[in-house]
Amino acid sequence: MKKISIALAIFAALCLTVSCDKQLDVVNPNNQTTYDFGNTEADLNEAVIACYNRIRLEGTYSRVGYTMDAVRGDEVWNSSQIWYLEYDNLNAPATIDIGGLWMWRDAYHVVNRCNFVLSKVDGANLSDDSYSKIKGQALFLRALAYYELSTYYQNVPLYTSYEDYSSLETIYAPCSTQDEVFDQIEEDLVEAMILLPSRDAGGEWAKGRATCGAAAGYYARALMFRHKFDEALEILKDIISGVYGKYMLMADYGDNFREGTAYENNAESLFEVQFLDYGMGGTDEEWTPVNISKNSTQGHAVESNYGSGALGSWGDLAVSPWLYNLFKAEKCTDGGLDPRLYWTIVSYEPEYSSYTGAKTAAYPGGDPRSNIVYMNEITATPVANTQNGGVSIAKFTNARNNIYSTIVTGLHCGVNLRLMRYSDVLLRAAECENEISGPTAQAIEWINQVRRRAALPDLELEDFNTADKLFEQIANVERPKEFGCENGRGIDLIRWGFFYDSARLDQIKQHSCYMLDGTPSTVELTIDTASDYSYKYYNKGHEYFPIFQGTLNANPNVTGNSANNSTDNGEAFRAKGWTVRPVVEL
Repeated sequence: MKKISIALAIFAALCLTVSCDKQLDVVNPNNQTTYDFGNTEADLNEAVIACYNRIRLEGTYSRVGYTMDAVRGDEVWNSSQIWYLEYDNLNAPATIDIGGLWMWRDAYHVVNRCNFVLSKVDGANLSDDSYSKIKGQALFLRALAYYELSTYYQNVPLYTSYEDYSSLETIYAPCSTQDEVFDQIEEDLVEAMILLPSRDAGGEWAKGRATCGAAAGYYARALMFRHKFDEALEILKDIISGVYGKYMLMADYGDNFREGTAYENNAESLFEVQFLDYGMGGTDEEWTPVNISKNSTQGHAVESNYGSGALGSWGDLAVSPWLYNLFKAEKCTDGGLDPRLYWTIVSYEPEYSSYTGAKTAAYPGGDPRSNIVYMNEITATPVANTQNGGVSIAKFTNARNNIYSTIVTGLHCGVNLRLMRYSDVLLRAAECENEISGPTAQAIEWINQVRRRAALPDLELEDFNTADKLFEQIANVERPKEFGCENGRGIDLIRWGFFYDSARLDQIKQHSCYMLDGTPSTVELTIDTASDYSYKYYNKGHEYFPIFQGTLNANPNVTGNSANNSTDNGEAFRAKGWTVRPVVEL
């Protein structure tokens, strides 16, 4: 009996052991790890979409990551005098997380996901076409993230392998130099140009995605940031000639800022950030990477910053009177206003009625009874900020779309943010041509193509006898009128060296003058007549944004940048053989 009991006990134990083994072998399909996931084409396509998802966070392009460069420029000022103020003045301390952490954090989320895709793609069983598309997109998006990081923070840690996160020794990487980061950006974009299809060849798949044209456009931008004008010009010429797909200027400038499938991802767009049309998303606002919701709004909050505070927006940013008067200084060939004024600035102009059918400063056309904000036509310029004044910005808002019945703050605006347009290709090609050969007929023709779309008279070569004069026209007339209040002006000021030359710094100080009188002032101002100006308090080195002190504390290998240390970058700029072109009166 005793032997039987022992045998039964052993048998029971064996059964339990076998049973446990079977349970441990069961894999929960809802609890995948990075080891299990990413080994199939379906997995990697999902992972690429997740990479795109991170470029529409607050720190990338859904608000702060987009508008911080605008406020760094000379055509935008901080009308709230609270949010963004230190970044408008270019004297921010490292203790503010809005500029020191948010963009850093969210851009590295993009890098992390792209690195994951790149760690898996070579080992997955993919067709040649799928391999090229998946890898090319990941390379482009990683380059885009590092372009944002380096043009905002100058020197940043460079992670190019998913294995970099496997230990404390590698994850606490030191900052690479800006040149090292741009070397990686260029390397990624060159490979992406080879791997990705053009927008034409990609067809429906290419809508809203990175293409070889997008990679080529950003490659030219990266080259120009480091004054590699010869190399950049060759790429830009190839884009113009259609090597990377066919691009063209839209006949209506406003089509670049309208919402809806009829206008977004159009023939002028090299790359844009996708946002669902107003009301198409959910209700949860996904501000940061930690509050991800399947019911997120899928919109952006640029309108919340750019829109008029008097009409329900936050009223944080306003356009400088300099840009307004730059538009007003030149008439179209028919004697009318430059149409880009209408799409850039929410000002009231009687002439608007000739092509909107309504004498209104915002929300033109349509039935005013359907618009809760405007029961009647607005025949005066609305104020940007109800306390401090200013004129609000129209681009990438509903001010000229007339789709929403009210201004809704938060992540609700559905206008896609066009990060690079074909007009940028043309004006950059003209700039490179001028840098290499001085003013030429070809440089003038590329500029005139952009001007003709706005019905402005052609420039004449004989009016530009020096490269300095044509550069002045490009830098302080053509580019601000075409791209005013978009992301990119602050980066231009850095690459041109305007912070490293006293005459240029004085010039952009004059551009940035504003009034704090509570009115939508558009009067031309000087430093002597203005209430204040953006660069009055500029600290050397703060053309870049300081790395957040919390990040420096967490990673002892990160030593900070020129803004953290208030270091003048002018000497390093000139040591590379780069020059700042002198101010020229036009």
